[in-house]
Amino acid sequence: MGHREDLLEGAKRCLVEKGFVRTTARDIVKESGTNLASIGYHYGSKDALLAEAYVDLIANLGGTVGTFDEGAATGEPGSLERFEGAWKGVIRSFTEARPIWLLTFEVVTNADRLPTVREHLVKAQDEGRRGLIPMFMGGREEDIDDETLRTLGGLYQTLLNGLCLQWLFDPDSASTAEGLTEGLRRVMEAAAKSSG
Repeated sequence: MGHREDLLEGAKRCLVEKGFVRTTARDIVKESGTNLASIGYHYGSKDALLAEAYVDLIANLGGTVGTFDEGAATGEPGSLERFEGAWKGVIRSFTEARPIWLLTFEVVTNADRLPTVREHLVKAQDEGRRGLIPMFMGGREEDIDDETLRTLGGLYQTLLNGLCLQWLFDPDSASTAEGLTEGLRRVMEAAAKSSG
């Protein structure tokens, strides 16, 4: 690996161990075996490096714990069975990758203090939405149009964020995949009655 990749890997390890705010440039250099000048040269700043490392951690979360592996999804795309199975995988990740999910909330709650990081993560938000849609609906990320990304991707991301918060705060009282599926079933039944 080159210095760029070494820095990214070192930054990811620091994020998981120390979190975003407590990680220093010296921590990253020590963990990556590089030097301070490499951070500026390759990433522009420590915060930009940490933002990229965080996005990479989230993007690779599915491969790490099998959460977002579409091949593991059961049921027809768009079905309630698929909806429930996908949420079971996500919920499993809240336990298996808890440090990464905790990091998500640290980043969100500190975003206003870190404008360059916030800017970087806002751009990555659409990619997160884009990745959620095939998990539930099948298809390919590259085929998702802007309207679907905004509406359906936004819905799944909202559910993900709320569910994550519940599981990180109190897993014993958090919603389950079965409970979410039953809730969706009830919404669908009510919508069918009101339109019929």
